[in-house]
Amino acid sequence: MSERETASLIPVLSAQELAAIDAEIAHVPYRAAVAIDALKIVQAHRGWVSDESLQAIARHLEMSAEELDGVATFYNLIYRRPVGEQVILLCNSISCWIKGCDRLQAKISSQLGIALGETTPDNRYTLLPVTCLGACDKAPVMLVGEELHEDLTEQALNRLFGEGET
Repeated sequence: MSERETASLIPVLSAQELAAIDAEIAHVPYRAAVAIDALKIVQAHRGWVSDESLQAIARHLEMSAEELDGVATFYNLIYRRPVGEQVILLCNSISCWIKGCDRLQAKISSQLGIALGETTPDNRYTLLPVTCLGACDKAPVMLVGEELHEDLTEQALNRLFGEGET
């Protein structure tokens, strides 16, 4: 058996991931209907969805990797490359833009030493733009991990990330 054939026998998805995906499959009429759930399950275990993981999920759901990648890249909360321990989703919708999200993004970038789409060298934070977090009445807003921060100010950013540049 060749090295490539041997490598293909190594399961890419863990037994725990497969069990969780199969539990979702049990509730739907066809396997591909759980594409988003399967992606979220793998991401919850690994922090992101690698190409290898995506291909394994696609095989398990009996769909093409291209179809599944289309689903994965449509949803901005499925990460197709490694992210930091905490993802900062900074809303840049019209409400947040009017309230100065661009100024706040510059402040965060200065404090953490990263631009949009980048991760801090210590792997603590990844800064990503998001079109809407659904809290327009509290603009500007951002999500840090699972915590929503509303009515953002530079002072609030100083409390969260420190006053000086890192």
